[in-house]
Amino acid sequence: MALRLATRFDPAEDVLPWLRAPRAAAGAGGPGGGAGVLENNYESLRVLNVERNGNIIYTYKDDKGNVVFGLYDCQTRQNEHLYTFEKDLQVVSCSVNSERTLLAASLVQSTKEGRKNELQPGSKCLTLLVEIHPVNNVKVLKAVDSYVWVQFLYPHVDSHPFPENHLLLISEEKYIEQFHIQVIQEDGNRVVIKNSDHVPRQRIAEDFVWAQWDMAEQRLYYIDLKRSRSTLKCIQFCADENFNLMFEAPLDISLSDSGFRLVNFGCGYLQDQEKLSKYLTLCVFTNRTGSLCVCYSPKFDSWEQITYSVFYLHKGYSKTFTTALGSAHSQVTKGITFLNLDYYVAVYLPGHFFHLLNIQHPDLICHSLFLTGNNEVMDMLPPGPLQLLSGSLVLDWCSGKLYRVSLNQSYLLGRLWDTRLDCEKMALLHCVLSCGQDSEFLEAQIIQWISENISAYYSFDPIQEFIIASSYWSIYPETSNMDKLLPYSSVLAWNTVHSAKNYWEKLNANLEYVKYSKPLLHYNNSVVRREWHSLISEEKTGKRRSKAYVRNILDNAVKVISNLEAKNSEPRVTPLLQEEDSHQRLLVGLMVSELKDHLLRHLQGVDKKKIEQMVLDYSSKMLDLICQILETSWRKHNLHPWVLHFNRRASAAESAVFHIMTRILEATNSLFLPLPPGFHTLHMVLGVRCLPLHNLLHYIDSGVLLLTETAVTRLMQDLDNTEKNEKLKFSIIVRLPPLIGQKICRLWDHPMSSNIISRKHVKRLLHYHQKQPQRSMIDKSFSVEFLPLNYLIETLTEIESSNQGLNAFIGHDNVDAKFVEEAALKHTTMLLGL
Repeated sequence: MALRLATRFDPAEDVLPWLRAPRAAAGAGGPGGGAGVLENNYESLRVLNVERNGNIIYTYKDDKGNVVFGLYDCQTRQNEHLYTFEKDLQVVSCSVNSERTLLAASLVQSTKEGRKNELQPGSKCLTLLVEIHPVNNVKVLKAVDSYVWVQFLYPHVDSHPFPENHLLLISEEKYIEQFHIQVIQEDGNRVVIKNSDHVPRQRIAEDFVWAQWDMAEQRLYYIDLKRSRSTLKCIQFCADENFNLMFEAPLDISLSDSGFRLVNFGCGYLQDQEKLSKYLTLCVFTNRTGSLCVCYSPKFDSWEQITYSVFYLHKGYSKTFTTALGSAHSQVTKGITFLNLDYYVAVYLPGHFFHLLNIQHPDLICHSLFLTGNNEVMDMLPPGPLQLLSGSLVLDWCSGKLYRVSLNQSYLLGRLWDTRLDCEKMALLHCVLSCGQDSEFLEAQIIQWISENISAYYSFDPIQEFIIASSYWSIYPETSNMDKLLPYSSVLAWNTVHSAKNYWEKLNANLEYVKYSKPLLHYNNSVVRREWHSLISEEKTGKRRSKAYVRNILDNAVKVISNLEAKNSEPRVTPLLQEEDSHQRLLVGLMVSELKDHLLRHLQGVDKKKIEQMVLDYSSKMLDLICQILETSWRKHNLHPWVLHFNRRASAAESAVFHIMTRILEATNSLFLPLPPGFHTLHMVLGVRCLPLHNLLHYIDSGVLLLTETAVTRLMQDLDNTEKNEKLKFSIIVRLPPLIGQKICRLWDHPMSSNIISRKHVKRLLHYHQKQPQRSMIDKSFSVEFLPLNYLIETLTEIESSNQGLNAFIGHDNVDAKFVEEAALKHTTMLLGL
């Protein structure tokens, strides 16, 4: 099941034991009833409302048929009796104020002959305001021939001990009023209504056909038809007892003949299921990140397909989806259910489909999950009809239970392993990471999936997507603007692949949206790329920017690595972060510098130190994810430290790790992301051991393997001078950068190395030599009958005899004309096989 249902309230466990509790002998007829109460009429117990503070109001009929109101405190998990009407009435709506001193209720008489009200003849619905602390007076607010719903406003400031309460009254006659109820305290704790004969009221809205109450944020959404079109309006009720019209948004839907609908104004009547399946569904979803979506499903015109639309008001466009149900004989017994899951909206039709729409990033359709078929969703939610309440609460009408709905991480991870469609893998990856619960466990599971499917072909790079998405979600809660400033996906456009062709053709045929243009604020590493290449180029030419600038960049890298190591208490088995890799440290430091500047420009008002810490966390998270992928592979294949030695043959396990490292390198190179210091050395060591020489040299020449000083030094020290190793060493030495090559050649005691040193020494000397006629200074006892070599040695000796030549190259070991001649002769002898 893709959804997890956590029981928030179960009347059988949370209320019934309290009603059955033994009473004192004198209190057998008390407010809760006797011990045997509700044995025969337990079905009468039902939830009426869930207030902003989480308290649940419920009703039941006692053994005398009286209507009893009770309250379940979700904090103390205790029940409290509120009021009893000694009449056989049906409750339409109910609400209690935050101090539990006033109860508002709308009731009708429950008779088969008709809904007459004995308390107020001639009216169908009676709305009452009751003083319940203690039980005092009852005031009639409305006595009309239409249904009325009530809802107390809850102040955002909890310290509201009096003197005024505010009550919304919603009439089936399409108007909303607000009552201002002043109360006073008398005789100690007794709370009564002040001036109960005249309760001030004001009109909030009128001529509307649909309204929704947002209990958590105290907002009212409604749609009016004054201008012959559907316009969504939002009213915010404030702590200072005022309200403001926040926005108006036209919706491309028609509600003129849809009837009257309310959402979240308590728990309404159970409607006939067949009518429910044919009725329109409309609801507004918000979350703490500023998302605002309107989900709409019109009345069913056909049993063959169902259409619903999502208006992403925070993005400026909408999408319409049409789902085939199979055949005309596939009767739908329930309507569509929309569920608010924070960053997602779940669209559910029992036995037919389950869609999980990414409302935070709806621009890429591959970030949404579309499951169809009975086997996918048959048992996902309770079989009975569900009523959506505020937030992610749902009410199961059959059992009376309240559930908190959330994504099921275990199911999503299982689907990630089992699904074959790339679009579903992409969506599942983001779903899992967005859950935000036990992120270390989730990341470990995803890394395991990546490691075991590293050779599979995908339409996206799973390593790239994992690094970008997981780094993004690691600091996303810090500020709501992160989705605009940091990349959340490595995929910029989704290209249909053959394996998913039919699925995407059908989906895209029903996809309608209007693009919303906005400036591109997402950070990217293009500036880092240019600056890094510039610094490396300067290093090769011997020029470098100010020491302070470079030192600041390297200090950034030190902070990132220190931050990374501080968050990992367990020692790593992979030999990374142990090398002074100046190039990768430059790249890490540059990314920190550029990312910090980017966020400082766009996160106005956020503390600079907080931004600096966010950047450190983000950068170290990227390095940590790469380390985790390697760590998982290293432990899986049971590798040991001797992998770093060249004098061993590669195993199949080492080849597998080398392949994973190559895939990591491909993923990071295209995004220009830094790698942990030591990565290239380990990659090079494994490459030498795993690849034939011609493949190894191809990898080096194409830039896949980098010749680090540490790796080449190990190679020269570990390998002896067999013919095969000599060929390898020479092939490596001639490809080394000049600065590293000068150091490495002196580590190899071999004619070939001496020859290379000699060539470079001669090149340096002759580069500055100006030929002047001088007598020969050569030691004739050392001369051989080879005139070109004699002439070269004589020239070098002349240069070395001058102070200018010697001073220019002081410190180059003991390289002189004699060394050059010896090296030349040894190399010639080796080549001739003598």
